[in-house]
Amino acid sequence: MAKIVGVTANRDSEPHTRMASEALRKVAEDAGHSISIECQGPNGVTTPLSQDQIDSADLAILAIDQSIDQTRFEGLKTTITTTSAAIRKTEDTLSDALKIAGFPAPNTRDSKQEEAVSTSESSKKRIVAVTSCPTGIAHTFMAADALKKKGAAEGYDIKVETQGSVGAKDQLTAEDIAAADLVIISADTHVDESRFAGKPIYRTSVGASVKDASAVIKAAFAEAETAAPAAAGSEGSMQSVAEAKAALQAKRSGPYKHLLTGVSYMLPVVVAGGLLIALSFVFGIEAFKEEGTLAAALMAIGGGAAFKLMVPVLAGFMAYSIADRPGLTPGLIGGLLAVNLGAGFLGGILAGFLAGYVALWLKDNIKLPSSLEGLMPILILPLLSTAIVGLLMVYVIGEPVRYINESLTAMLQSMGQTNAVLLGLVLGAMMAFDMGGPVNKAAYAFSVGLLTSDTFAPMAAVMAAGMTPPLGLALATVVAKNRFTDDEREAGKAAAVLGLSFITEGAIPYAAKDPLRVIPSIMIGSAVTGALSMFFAAGLRAPHGGAFVLAIPNAVSNLPMYILSIVIGTLITTALLIALKRPVNEAAVPAE
Repeated sequence: MAKIVGVTANRDSEPHTRMASEALRKVAEDAGHSISIECQGPNGVTTPLSQDQIDSADLAILAIDQSIDQTRFEGLKTTITTTSAAIRKTEDTLSDALKIAGFPAPNTRDSKQEEAVSTSESSKKRIVAVTSCPTGIAHTFMAADALKKKGAAEGYDIKVETQGSVGAKDQLTAEDIAAADLVIISADTHVDESRFAGKPIYRTSVGASVKDASAVIKAAFAEAETAAPAAAGSEGSMQSVAEAKAALQAKRSGPYKHLLTGVSYMLPVVVAGGLLIALSFVFGIEAFKEEGTLAAALMAIGGGAAFKLMVPVLAGFMAYSIADRPGLTPGLIGGLLAVNLGAGFLGGILAGFLAGYVALWLKDNIKLPSSLEGLMPILILPLLSTAIVGLLMVYVIGEPVRYINESLTAMLQSMGQTNAVLLGLVLGAMMAFDMGGPVNKAAYAFSVGLLTSDTFAPMAAVMAAGMTPPLGLALATVVAKNRFTDDEREAGKAAAVLGLSFITEGAIPYAAKDPLRVIPSIMIGSAVTGALSMFFAAGLRAPHGGAFVLAIPNAVSNLPMYILSIVIGTLITTALLIALKRPVNEAAVPAE
């Protein structure tokens, strides 16, 4: 058995640094070797190697994409490679390093026959994937990293495109797609699949890839459905492709996915508008009423423009998720009509579904001669779908939904303390249940929608409850160090920052590793936080920002009690984690 030390380093990519480290660690330990790895990423150095570890090692592996200080490894047999090679060709990297140091190559296969099967089948398979979650922040990249790591570890050639909040990264080229044996769409929002025509496609959620990427890849090879191929030549064949794609989309995508797509596009508008509104309160709660002042300008941008766009963007991209581009125009216009008619957030949701399904039906059922098909996307579909949706909103849907919206707002604003606490309890538990997943987003979207009706208490409860899971875990790694590994304690620093920033996803690594103990702990802490926030009648006028928005005067009502709610929820979460988790050296089998 060899004693190995290593360094993985990529100053631009923390995931590459971590993935290379984990891949090397797993393969080395599976082969019976001892290995310690230092990670040098954009967030700094983690698990640094001591000089004693280096002096007692037999060899060193440096998977680096940048220059590092190598003088401390002088005298050791050292192999230098890249993080990408360490991820994709981990066994080869380890084998080469062992040979250089005079050790026999690892035998990670049960037999030569298994190795031959792997070489002939698995290593030749090429996978392309797309990941996308409603916010395009944590889950999008965590799913991508999990797929890359597991795919590479299992011998597949895999490339993943992330469709995040700042656009697509690592975009798939036509050559990537043409060479692929399989396409995995790991998304909770609409993904355009037209470029994958003729390829086997497997669709799943981002959560499934984060929790068990290996199972997703296995299921993908077993259950993928081949998309209709794009035949060259006739216009009619292209129409059949569009129809097949629409039918497949209707089969595999439910209404909730369409709603999440709308929410994902709406969130940046809401956050920008809400924070600008909150900044206007710095000058006084009613300072914006004085024309020509900076407060008035900020309110005009945030409340007059951004918040007015919130519902149209929601409806427009819900319709886009259902019917692709033909749904966008009637969805945007239907959403704006919902705002003008007083139907609000609820009216926007109905307008989005109506616009999407109307546009989809028209696209599938209107048949024109090939010479006139060019009129469909620029004249016929937008005109007919917008007219139908607009007339239904004005004469049928608008007034009843306005009444429902006003009644719901009045009920929430006049809610008794007991019911308010119960609502806060439920919203808080939802925020921690899947930590940024669909349930979390449902609670968040519900609270954001109420901001347009001047109902601020649910938003306060939701943000406070979303902060406590990572904060509670970060605190637990400090006060109960024996319950966590070195890596978990190091990650606690990042969890603290994420918690303060209202990014609940900071709790996911801990929940994924020990769900039966972590998830109940954070749900109870968040539920108590949400209930206390409602009990103290705290209100929040900004839809995001975490602890940083608390410094804006007048953005939070009853600020002292609001902070107390977050502190109490964090302490409860920490106490439950300490009570439920056992010391790591005593935990025989981790909970699954």
